[in-house]
Amino acid sequence: MTITNTEHFGIQRKIVANMTTESWQNIPHAAFMYEADVTDFMEAYNQLNASRKNAPKITINTILLKVLCEGLKAAPAMNAHIHYNGRFVKGRIDTVKEINISMPMILPNGEMMTINLRDFGSKTLEEMTAYIADVQKRLEKTNLTEAMYSVSLDNTIQGLKKGKILQTVFRISGARLGKHKISTLGGKEKRTYESIPEHHRITKKDIEPGTVTISNLGSIYKGQRGFATLLEIIPPQVSAFGIGSIQERPCVVHDEFGGKDIAIRKILPICIAFDHRALDFGDIVPLLKRLDAIFDKPAEIYDWCETKDRGLHEVPHKARFAAEQSSSKKKNVIF
Repeated sequence: MTITNTEHFGIQRKIVANMTTESWQNIPHAAFMYEADVTDFMEAYNQLNASRKNAPKITINTILLKVLCEGLKAAPAMNAHIHYNGRFVKGRIDTVKEINISMPMILPNGEMMTINLRDFGSKTLEEMTAYIADVQKRLEKTNLTEAMYSVSLDNTIQGLKKGKILQTVFRISGARLGKHKISTLGGKEKRTYESIPEHHRITKKDIEPGTVTISNLGSIYKGQRGFATLLEIIPPQVSAFGIGSIQERPCVVHDEFGGKDIAIRKILPICIAFDHRALDFGDIVPLLKRLDAIFDKPAEIYDWCETKDRGLHEVPHKARFAAEQSSSKKKNVIF
């Protein structure tokens, strides 16, 4: 066996390894593959962006985050935290009002950091766009090791408070001793970095676990032909979503007379994973029905924009798209 390279875990890989290991060891995962026909939805999305003229464009990632937020509003049980004690077989589920999305982001250096996009359920498309742009701007002034180490240290302290003494000793040893030591800033460098206002850099608050994880796998490789069939749920969350890449597929379509035909449609695969201790399949059905409604009548995406961007010049555009879609549906209704 010839080893071509050896690389010890950095703080980012340590955190990912720890969280995913805890996930698979403790959570009974269940998953459902949802395949959405987004042919009409993408047409509405493209027309929406075309109508924005000089305004910032809405990315496909942002509008899909909004779609899933609307789905979670219909299925609030999926936006929750679970607390379970296996030894005594007791626990509780805390449903959370705010939808705080944990979204993995690929950084310029190739590393991955999961950012907490707070209260996205109440934001307009413009507010979501501005929030993500601000995160990307703050990442440029962030020392990722410092930010991640603060989260890891806080997690270790919380474990110590719960009596996990050995775990604390092992974690500190692994972070501060030997080849696996994590090098953080010190002295003048640390003071200089901490002098940067917190609203100009990523802090512990931005990396704390949200209420649900949404990974846009399609953005990593847009030409992919497959889809995720399972992904880890990060405790204490009870659900996670893996958005795939839009693919063209032959589908059966029905006309108004009951006839059938084959047509090429745009299909978006979304993997929905959930913690079976907290949720049964019936609990995710309201989300599926809400997604079906959005993709079936996508003209509602105009209502997700700020009021000032939905002036009189926008209303006819929305109404025209809805009318065109209704006319199209008379010819081809997708089931």
